[in-house]
Amino acid sequence: MEVLNDKAAMLSNYEVYQLLLETENQNKVDKSKKRQKHLVNLSTICYEARKHLEKTPCKHQSPEIIEEFLKAMQPFNLTRAEKLQLLNLRPTTLVEIHLIIEDSEERLKTDQEIEELLNVIATKLPDPNEETVVEEKQEDEEEMS
Repeated sequence: MEVLNDKAAMLSNYEVYQLLLETENQNKVDKSKKRQKHLVNLSTICYEARKHLEKTPCKHQSPEIIEEFLKAMQPFNLTRAEKLQLLNLRPTTLVEIHLIIEDSEERLKTDQEIEELLNVIATKLPDPNEETVVEEKQEDEEEMS
């Protein structure tokens, strides 16, 4: 296979995660003996990649959340790659913003603008840690009743 244009598309972690889930489901259905060895290897790769991505914010995202996030990012004049990194990494600190956004000191003039960006990220992208805490509380309540 030859890569014709290496920048034809950039995928978010959410898109890769969904593709891995679809591939795993498709492999469960296709069990012909010819492809069985190939499927075992592919299944292993899909499983390992999916397990890694489940530890990232993408597990708690949806197409609606991503679309809303990208609309909220328009006023900040960020590149596609920067928006993608913000989506994938869900930064929570000023230092992370400086690492993701090139020339952030010049492009985001004030600390208030950076705080506003962090606020948009916090409100538009679900916090995976928060949901885990909520799920654990719900499980504890169910066990008690």
